[in-house]
Amino acid sequence: MNPSPPPSPAMPDMLLVLLIGAALGGLVQGLSGSNFGVTSTSVWAWFLAPQLVAPLALAGSLAGQLLGALTLRRRWHWRRFVPFLAGGLLGLPLGVLLLPLLDMALFKIVLGSSLVLACPALLLAGELPPIRWGGRLADALAGAAGGILGGLGGYTGVIPTLWTTLRDLPRDEQRAIIQNFNLGIQLVAMAAYLVQGYVSLALLPQLAVVLPVALLCSWLGTRLYLGLSQHRFRQLLLLLLTGSGAAMLVSGLVRV
Repeated sequence: MNPSPPPSPAMPDMLLVLLIGAALGGLVQGLSGSNFGVTSTSVWAWFLAPQLVAPLALAGSLAGQLLGALTLRRRWHWRRFVPFLAGGLLGLPLGVLLLPLLDMALFKIVLGSSLVLACPALLLAGELPPIRWGGRLADALAGAAGGILGGLGGYTGVIPTLWTTLRDLPRDEQRAIIQNFNLGIQLVAMAAYLVQGYVSLALLPQLAVVLPVALLCSWLGTRLYLGLSQHRFRQLLLLLLTGSGAAMLVSGLVRV
């Protein structure tokens, strides 16, 4: 049985909200290789029903990942990538099962506050010694957390982004892991959403707005990424996650 979203804003307001969320999410995804979901949700969650936000965020993120796979040449870094993917595939079903039971306000407060606390601390700490412990098991656990969040609405890259930042991986390697991880998990998540009925014909008008804007802005963000140094890339990732986390936290507190 398909979930019935509650009443949404009038069409002009809905259109503007969809455009802003898709544009910001696409730009951030192009720059970082991830985080479309957490960025677009920081806008959409104020106005749209959770049952609408989750599939739109996942669809927009997946579209950007497919564009990146086709336009940005990079190595796959299989040895580092596979543990993330394996953990993500194990965590994904749990996220999909939890989606209809989710208290969205509480979820946004927890995730948003975690980002607001962790990311500025990493920025202010400067050059910390990279984390070397944990090996592939720790990478798989980070992937599992990303899989759970991916099932909850396309937030696949948040935990892997933070973890690879703490590992201080080279810029191109970090982006390759995050982008390939997101692509693999989100393809499976979209299939699960289709099976569960979270994506239906009623969603087509919104998708027709979100997808072209997400693709265009993702492409623009990718062009900007190519000019970033390793240091600037790390700073940008943490700043983007901090801003998205703050917006999610405020939105969650307002709805409590």
